[in-house]
Amino acid sequence: MNPDTPLQLLGGLTAREFLRDYWQQKPLLIRQAIPGFESPISPDELAGLSLEEEVESRLVLEHGERPWELRRGPFAEDTYQNLPERDWTLLVQAVDQFVPEVAELLEHFRFLPSWRIDDVMISYAAPGGGVGPHFDNYDVFLLQGHGRRHWKLGQMCDAESALLPHADLRILADFQQSEEWVLEPGDMLYLPPRLAHFGIAEDDCMTYSVGFRAPSAAEVLTHFTDFLAQFMPDEERYSDAGTAPTSDPHEIQRDALDRLKSLLNEHMSDERLLLTWFGQFMTEPRYPELVAGAEVEEEDFLGAIEDGAVLIRNPSARLAWSEVDVGLVLFASGQSRLLPASLRELLKLICAAEALHLDNLGQWLADDEGRKLLLELVKQGSLEFADE
Repeated sequence: MNPDTPLQLLGGLTAREFLRDYWQQKPLLIRQAIPGFESPISPDELAGLSLEEEVESRLVLEHGERPWELRRGPFAEDTYQNLPERDWTLLVQAVDQFVPEVAELLEHFRFLPSWRIDDVMISYAAPGGGVGPHFDNYDVFLLQGHGRRHWKLGQMCDAESALLPHADLRILADFQQSEEWVLEPGDMLYLPPRLAHFGIAEDDCMTYSVGFRAPSAAEVLTHFTDFLAQFMPDEERYSDAGTAPTSDPHEIQRDALDRLKSLLNEHMSDERLLLTWFGQFMTEPRYPELVAGAEVEEEDFLGAIEDGAVLIRNPSARLAWSEVDVGLVLFASGQSRLLPASLRELLKLICAAEALHLDNLGQWLADDEGRKLLLELVKQGSLEFADE
């Protein structure tokens, strides 16, 4: 994608202009970001998803058994018959992993790294419905899919921002409104991290939230050090060989701290290990249990492709690739594999193509490394055969 091509999704801004002037800095309202947009899923279908065991869903009732009552799915079929006429919201996570037409919406956001996109959450709200004034620690695009929603924007927030006492929801105790708009189908609002916002349904409405993965510093340190520990022998320990005598045995001297920093820096600065961890972490599926591979022999795999079978990416899988000094690395659903540089175009194809078949895989099926990689991705579950 040319970063200097004006994009309808961004109101005529180029990707370069948007990233320079808005991304993680300030909000942007785009009228008719997707002109004439019609939601590919109905409110009833969204409610139906919330009945499924494998789907993550929540209900927020502003005036429930307690203020801002939160209920977690899966829900029973009669749940929606017993709700009030207004002031409640249903939120369903990762709808893109269950409805292909919703997943297709992500093609509009390919001006951003695909490995940064988390999921598409869809909310349905009865009139007056919302989840209270709050802020998120990640970027989000809010696309209006059905009906109208009144959005109010407030102040920038942080960990010190006062919250209402609530066991489950992070609702701001002090919301300082600065701007407001009413969005209709096809309109979209981009919000940077930590900006307070409050959406209220004007009528029955659905909103698509495209959220982005943004690991916290605490997550990075915790998960990366756990990852590093796998490669360190128990014999590698803090050492103070050659230390000078101390005048006070109770004092931790500066040279001890320097040795400790050296021990940490030796491992923390290993860029290849950092890349390996980061790629695996950022491609970890939201629902790993849905990435289940199939046992298939190479002969059967090749025969199926030659007979016209089509491979597609598992909707729950995540793929990315990178280059290192000794070749390429493919990250697939939380796993990684070092590959020769000759497979660069195959990796691009696997990550980007909507479907893999004999026409676009032909040369790679004759390549030992390429064929082996495709078969392993099927066995792992990141690729699967499309239904006939």
